[in-house]
Amino acid sequence: MNLKAFAVISFAVATGMLSGCKTAKPGTNQNNASLGIITAPEKQKTVPEWVPKPAPYQPSRTQLNDIIHTKLRVSFDWQKQHLLGEATLTCKPYFYPQNTLILDAKGFDIKSIELASGKELKYTYDGKKLNITLDKTYTRDQKYEVYINYVAKPNELEAGGSAAITSDKGLYFINPLGEEKDKPRQIWTQGETEASSCWFPTIDSPNEKMTQELYITIEKNFKTLSNGTLIYSKNNANGTRTDYWKMELPHAPYLTMMAIGEFAVVRDTWKNKDIDYYVEPKYKNSAKGIFGNTPEMLTFFSQKLGVEYPWEKYAQVVVRDYVSGAMENTSASVFGEFVQLTNRELLDHSMDEIIAHELFHQWFGDLVTTESWSNLPLNESLATYGEYLWFEHKLGVDEADLALNNDLKSYLREAETKQVPLIRYHYQDKEDMFDRHSYQKGSRVMHMLRKYVGDEAFFASLKKYLVENKFKTVEIHNLRLAFEEVTGEDLNWFFDQWFLQPGHPQLKVSQQYANGKVILNIQQTQDSTFTPIYKLPLKVVVWTNNQKTEHPITITKANQTFELPAAAQPQLVLVDAEAQLLGTLQHEKSPAELIYQYYHAGKAVPRLQALQALTAKTSEPEVQKLLQNALNDKFWLIRSQAVTNYNLTTRRFNNEKEGAKDFSAPEYNPVKQRIREIALKDPKTSVRADAIATLASFKDPAYLPVFEKALQDSSYTVVSAGVDALISQENVQPYQTKLKNLKNTESEEVVAALASFYARHGEGTEYPWFEKQLTRLSGPALTSFLPAFAAYLYKVENPERQNGINAIENLAKTHNAYYVRLAGYQALTLLADEHGVQERLKTIRNNEKDERLQRIYKQMQ
Repeated sequence: MNLKAFAVISFAVATGMLSGCKTAKPGTNQNNASLGIITAPEKQKTVPEWVPKPAPYQPSRTQLNDIIHTKLRVSFDWQKQHLLGEATLTCKPYFYPQNTLILDAKGFDIKSIELASGKELKYTYDGKKLNITLDKTYTRDQKYEVYINYVAKPNELEAGGSAAITSDKGLYFINPLGEEKDKPRQIWTQGETEASSCWFPTIDSPNEKMTQELYITIEKNFKTLSNGTLIYSKNNANGTRTDYWKMELPHAPYLTMMAIGEFAVVRDTWKNKDIDYYVEPKYKNSAKGIFGNTPEMLTFFSQKLGVEYPWEKYAQVVVRDYVSGAMENTSASVFGEFVQLTNRELLDHSMDEIIAHELFHQWFGDLVTTESWSNLPLNESLATYGEYLWFEHKLGVDEADLALNNDLKSYLREAETKQVPLIRYHYQDKEDMFDRHSYQKGSRVMHMLRKYVGDEAFFASLKKYLVENKFKTVEIHNLRLAFEEVTGEDLNWFFDQWFLQPGHPQLKVSQQYANGKVILNIQQTQDSTFTPIYKLPLKVVVWTNNQKTEHPITITKANQTFELPAAAQPQLVLVDAEAQLLGTLQHEKSPAELIYQYYHAGKAVPRLQALQALTAKTSEPEVQKLLQNALNDKFWLIRSQAVTNYNLTTRRFNNEKEGAKDFSAPEYNPVKQRIREIALKDPKTSVRADAIATLASFKDPAYLPVFEKALQDSSYTVVSAGVDALISQENVQPYQTKLKNLKNTESEEVVAALASFYARHGEGTEYPWFEKQLTRLSGPALTSFLPAFAAYLYKVENPERQNGINAIENLAKTHNAYYVRLAGYQALTLLADEHGVQERLKTIRNNEKDERLQRIYKQMQ
């Protein structure tokens, strides 16, 4: 599972309304916060908000019976949205003799249960658990087969889910009656965490493993996908077709999947294995642009881990209205529709991050599986680190380090209100495990472990872990023991402080130079009542007389001083020189030191941090010189940050009218000329877009031709930047015709920009366009569209205004995704002064059943 699901709540995150996203605490340095080096707040006298709350112990499920093999025969009632199923389970007692079989089976109609021999079995059923009385007591050496005829009715289940997996009904019918003109008919499943038992009876626990067969009977126009190999497709006399999929290697029930739809299947191969991409037909020509790096990923991961990709094939399918980002079902990953991009959209966006994540899961999560949701980071932290490994291989260490730095910042945002151990044996709900701890924090921890033991030992340890535990389930100590056996070192200290304790270190560094030494004082300022004092092996680099000296240090105390030899006053002292630390680091530096850091640090992250820290000093001559160099840097994000620094400075000048030079001064002409060149010619589309935004901040009509040209760029990101730039112009009439040419775009980025443009400059005639987008958009695109739509409604009169309010209200009340309902509610608040809207908001609050939204609405009142 990929936490890209959090992207779908970006609108809610941006508005600070989700429980894990709040504004910075008093005393937090906002500039440093943007770097991931947050100044620690003063210790609080009361218990901090982030301290873990008491929660029950959550053990691994006790294994009474073991499902060895599952055979399923399924067909469907589209009208009722039911699955008609026959399950034959081959089982045996796990260890102790058993005369009953208890299965998870949620919301079924049970037609009959019998042994394979035909003998009817007695059972009790409460709608969730199926308790079957066997014909005798079986020992662990005796297998038995149970046949269950049933109907699964997922839409009749009580709604549930989490931020990461927004629904848990397991089986989904998309546009089942074909009533939505522009939406395909599909059926697909989502098993994690314990939702496979919503469509077939099983022991729905991650510490269960089984082989499987799946016979899918469906209309002939549909293609199917499941785990393992397609053995045959057989046409039936009634006009249907039965596809037989067989999975010969064991895996956990939550990884069982099927997907059904009118897909285009684009074929690829890797080492004589089928590598298939299932997409909607309109994306057939761009499927290899989206997924085409998969064979190279398979080669790279297999070689890096020393363990060959273990499954019979690998397929990737894109489905509509998916309830998460993506899911690593064994040999067949499922992705949300956001990964479907045209070749033009691929100029701006790559899906390699999420593709690499799900593929790495085929080893970590599928081949070796967490035994309990408490140990979820054994799946997700490693899969997230797989993203880093792919970027490091494909794009270089700078790109990989930037992704890892983004992981740090993401975790730190969550840590403001939540700090829990990575491995959590106490939690309220298993869904709580799917957070930025299990993903982003865990990935950074794996990187620190790699840096500590070294590359050779790190990958040898992962290989040992995979080989010794393949087709098994594990807990955190299995990983620790693998590393200890390879390295020969007791690593309890590392695993205890990083996996089993909450929080992170907060370092405050001060330095002075005396008697040929750099005296470095490092304090751990985190509240040690709730967070450990860490053992931190770090690298400190000192530059003296332009000579670089590396000093390995190990911090073990709350307040510790290190003396490092230096022949002269150092030009720069860089603590955590490799930017590997999971934590915060406050180390005040002068502009001269930051400038030196930019030129000499080497790696992208410390160079970028220096640029960001110099934002407030843009008008100083030496900083100006640095920024002009940065505008020509070979690394795209350095160029982007330099461009952004000018944008931020201009905006500050425009807002404050003091404290910064006006960029209209003649000495800035070369800078503006270079930014103009970047806007027109930079090879990276996002840098061109950033440059356009900076030119717009100058409020100089001389750049209008640049914005006009952007409207015809091959990149949708650049086009949308051009539209955004025109929003701030006083006279937009000359561009209305050009903008009308964009109204038929399918680009969600351009649609969002146009919506903002019309919200400010609309002529009141664009309502049909807004109405069309409202029915076409979904997911995060819809949430970002709604505020602009609400603002636009002030430009139109009734009945269109009331129609628009009604449409937003309907989304806020009835949309199946909670984050879209939230976006609808927030959009309505922008119209709160309209007659009756306050009462509508009250009704929405009172009728909302989702506890997450109930909490948010209470905060908003």
